[in-house]
Amino acid sequence: MNTDYKNIKVIGFDADDTLWVNETYFREAELKFAKLMAPYETANKIDQELFKKEIENLPLYGYGIKGFVLSMVEMAVEISNNQVSNTTITEILNIGKYMLDAPVELLDGIEDVLKTLSKNYRLIVLTKGDLLDQERKLEKSNLASYFHHIEVMSDKQEANYVKVLNHLDIEPSEFLMIGNSLKSDILPLVNIGAEAIHIPFHTTWLHEQVGENDIKNKAYKTITRLSELKPILN
Repeated sequence: MNTDYKNIKVIGFDADDTLWVNETYFREAELKFAKLMAPYETANKIDQELFKKEIENLPLYGYGIKGFVLSMVEMAVEISNNQVSNTTITEILNIGKYMLDAPVELLDGIEDVLKTLSKNYRLIVLTKGDLLDQERKLEKSNLASYFHHIEVMSDKQEANYVKVLNHLDIEPSEFLMIGNSLKSDILPLVNIGAEAIHIPFHTTWLHEQVGENDIKNKAYKTITRLSELKPILN
């Protein structure tokens, strides 16, 4: 798809799995949790039930590691029929603490891309998740200086984006969003008249996956790596 980005003045970046590695830590945590729960249920069943519990809890806890950990604790109590030990609960909490304290691994080429694009565009971060965790990761990343604004959103649906763009006085026709999730970073922007570029990450949370019908006739560009942004936008 050939798109002319000459009207673009502001570029928004998703954070997790767009600027740095995130979902990989969740997959590792799910494996650790399944091992802890192995005496009570099969790994496949544990995975399925944990996902259901996370979705059930989203309206209460929102996105992020803390809600994920609370869902694991709740699931452990249910799967074990209240037999899970305090030691195992502590181990689950430690999985979460490890995730929160994990180093920030930048995706290849991101700083070079931000350095180049910041010369000609206003850059912002639009991410969802836990506020404290996202602020911590941004600080660890040493990327904050490239961004004019950082918004941690409760969700990433059309109405959420409209609210943020209105607040920042950005016209959708002058805005480009870049992210790894079609459901959260691409389709809502296309639907409100903005531009979007999809950069897939090698693993995607089931909740963020979309079907063929969802993307049919939707105008957005897909690239394979961040470095491809420079020739497109310069």
